[in-house]
Amino acid sequence: MIRTAWIGPILGAFLLAGCGGEPQVPVQKFEGFAQGTTYHVSYWSEPAVDVKQVQAEVDKTLAELDKLLSNYRPDSEIEQFNVSSATVGQTVDAQIVALVRVAQTVSQLSGGCYDLTIKPLFELWGFQNDELHVPEQAAIDAALANVGMSKLEIVDDAHLLKKLPNLRVDLSSIAQGYSVGKVGETLEKLGLDNYLVEIGGELKSLGHKPDGKAWVIAVEKPLPGERTMHKAVTLPKDTPMAVMTSGTYRHYFDLKGQRYSHILDARTGRPVAHDLVAVTVFHENPTVADAWSTALLCLGQDEGMKLADNQKLQALFIQQRDSEFVESKTRALTTSTTVTIN
Repeated sequence: MIRTAWIGPILGAFLLAGCGGEPQVPVQKFEGFAQGTTYHVSYWSEPAVDVKQVQAEVDKTLAELDKLLSNYRPDSEIEQFNVSSATVGQTVDAQIVALVRVAQTVSQLSGGCYDLTIKPLFELWGFQNDELHVPEQAAIDAALANVGMSKLEIVDDAHLLKKLPNLRVDLSSIAQGYSVGKVGETLEKLGLDNYLVEIGGELKSLGHKPDGKAWVIAVEKPLPGERTMHKAVTLPKDTPMAVMTSGTYRHYFDLKGQRYSHILDARTGRPVAHDLVAVTVFHENPTVADAWSTALLCLGQDEGMKLADNQKLQALFIQQRDSEFVESKTRALTTSTTVTIN
């Protein structure tokens, strides 16, 4: 579903989650493949719950979401919407409308930098099929003519309307966060209220470890081709917390000394060119966190930090200056009583 190698510098949740003495109640773990990437689930319960049953329910949830939201599947509901050239209200699943509604808010607040209708530009630059190249400005301008959240209208909770026949929606910047949240809901319906869920690097936690200590995860150092810890993060025990990261260093290409990232500014149709390489957002709502991590990264350090502070978002920004990483925190993260970064 989501181009997870592009957006997911969260690592080590399950390595760090087990730190400490052996608990009386074991942490159950399972993993699998979904949405073009891997997923991991850790949980504990007293009394014990059958791991196979839990995994079967999680796999069912992920399969349903894949059929609904995946842009790489021609038979998914979002792609059926995309191939239609109708400019009247079209029936879509209420979950898609809900995602568009969140994205509209974030897009507007970001001044249009973040935009779900950016799909023609992804394809033009070759990020869709790894045929990476720099297009001519005329081609960029032509693609931009079919891009813009203002050209996608929510009719009601079950209908979307394209104002242009060639408008296409890419949910990859928001759907994985939503999927993490839905898997969490699946676990909670099974009576599980102490867990970690991770899909392609995007994560949600609830509760704590069996010994009463908080879950601890790791934020990955934003280096291409490496998987090393940058920071350890202690998550809250009393409230749910999503941890969503967007980075420019996972999917890119270099040409004539210039690096081109998959993070495209929908206002210009071009990859971002600033030194902000990763943004991690901490939020109770995984969908909201996922959208904001991409939007803030798109805006860059100055614009992104200003907006994040205005919105009272808990976010960690990492800039790359030559071979060094410079990190900064929003005011809400600096004063947070729920998230601790070491």
